[in-house]
Amino acid sequence: MENFYPILLGVHVLAALGIIGLVLIQHGKGADMGAAFGSGASGSLFGATGSANFLSRTTAALAVVFFLTSLSLAYVASHKPKTSGSVMQDAVQSQPALTPAPADGGSAGSSADPDSKAKDIPK
Repeated sequence: MENFYPILLGVHVLAALGIIGLVLIQHGKGADMGAAFGSGASGSLFGATGSANFLSRTTAALAVVFFLTSLSLAYVASHKPKTSGSVMQDAVQSQPALTPAPADGGSAGSSADPDSKAKDIPK
């Protein structure tokens, strides 16, 4: 699983760069006006309409690869086992239980030592 992450990341970056390149190569809907001034779209490698179909299909295929690698990278990153730190680092720290105050309003030691109130009074 360790070797799968860099390969997946490389495919993801290549798909992103491929999408960017193919989108920049494609002609927009307003490009028909440029063809009237000698753009020469009919003399292209794929023909007049062949390039639009080929480029749009290739862009769609790369978009699917991009989304699949995005989901795969998110899954791999969220399920990666922890390799550093200790087991005790993630342990929950428990605090000592607090003793409840007596209901009569006296100190906690008043039931054990009846003279404890006399010791608290300054002289």
